[in-house]
Amino acid sequence: MLTDTHNRVINYVRLAVTDRCNLRCSYCMPEHMQFLQRKELLSYEEILRLMQLLSAQGINKVRITGGEPFLRKDLLHLLEQLVQMPGIDRVSITTNGVLTRSFIPALLDLGIRHINLSLDTLQRDKFKRITYRDEFNAVMDTLQALLAHNMSVKINTVVMDGVNTDELLDFAALTKDHPVSVRFIEEMPFNGHGKAFSGIKWNFEHILDTLRTAYPLQKLPDAPHTTALNYHITGHQGHIGVIPAYSRTFCGSCNRIRVTPTGGLKTCLYGKDDLNVRDLIRGGAPDDFLLQRIQDAIHHRFLNGFEAEEANEKMASMSTIGG
Repeated sequence: MLTDTHNRVINYVRLAVTDRCNLRCSYCMPEHMQFLQRKELLSYEEILRLMQLLSAQGINKVRITGGEPFLRKDLLHLLEQLVQMPGIDRVSITTNGVLTRSFIPALLDLGIRHINLSLDTLQRDKFKRITYRDEFNAVMDTLQALLAHNMSVKINTVVMDGVNTDELLDFAALTKDHPVSVRFIEEMPFNGHGKAFSGIKWNFEHILDTLRTAYPLQKLPDAPHTTALNYHITGHQGHIGVIPAYSRTFCGSCNRIRVTPTGGLKTCLYGKDDLNVRDLIRGGAPDDFLLQRIQDAIHHRFLNGFEAEEANEKMASMSTIGG
């Protein structure tokens, strides 16, 4: 097992396969984003070698992220290899939904049923202002198709002051007739502008207080290692979640690591890369040496995101981290 110095067992990796995205959300991507060249990305062969090492050490859950993962060519080939890998129990995907609909049959054939859909507004005009792209209809078509195929859907909504805070109750209403989990996420400082982030007004407590003006929220038991505070509304099919991503109340039970598109290993979202597995692999590192470096990085992980942020000179953009 992979265990850090605080006795937290790591069994979950968030794997970013690309930094490219077909949307341009300002809270995620710098204005003048310079995308990586293909040779800078971890190849699929390198990803599979890394995952074979990690799965042998107890990693059993993989989430594919980006950028937008469906922009990576031949993604289904990688997914096929991952779902067949010994030790991997679940492969899930976070997507913006623009391209996802056509892949749903293939995902079902692979046994992939857990999809997180990034969606920050239910209004077409506002969607265009947030993302700088007119793709709202495509995303909503994907949402309807996911539900029609009985996939497990979580809607991830970043709460932005003065942007979409007037829609919190509209998002919560989605759970009435649909078995979806709507998760409100505190905004984070990963916009590519360094540490020029003055904090947030809409923390998880403010979000919950707003939801309670219209709905009696019933607290649900939280699964081990969950990042969300989960609630149910009587008579609704779905659930509500609030993720204190900036408040970082869940750090004490964190069981995840992240791998960036370029092979950076991050033991904390708020920290810098602890090492680069791509460079080690391309430098000829044997498996035992590569695994030892990974174990060393995990063993020296910070206690929480506040310690990691303090030691990080510049915050990267979310699109290059992988969420």
